[in-house]
Amino acid sequence: MSKEAPERVVDDPNVAMQDSPEFDQLRSKFRRFVFPLTALFLAWYFLYVLLSVFAKDFMGTRVIGNVTWGLILGLLQFVSTFTITMVYARWADRVFDPEAEALARKMGGEQ
Repeated sequence: MSKEAPERVVDDPNVAMQDSPEFDQLRSKFRRFVFPLTALFLAWYFLYVLLSVFAKDFMGTRVIGNVTWGLILGLLQFVSTFTITMVYARWADRVFDPEAEALARKMGGEQ
């Protein structure tokens, strides 16, 4: 039995695209944008959870009237989610999608 990897069939345009250096660059650009943003959001989310569990006095501290830090930070979770969605959509429209479409045209695929 040979230990060499079998040759990939390049007749399939999807396989050919995945093997191209342009696709690797596009995937790398996507990961460089999405992974840090995801890590930042998850850190913010888990900070809120940890504060809710271990800093109950802080989260229950009233800021204005009956509004507590817990309520403010909880509402900011929604704000941050919508903000991240808008930032990603804007980035994808301006940067990622045009490059992906150009690569698809170059490889002979449809948009």
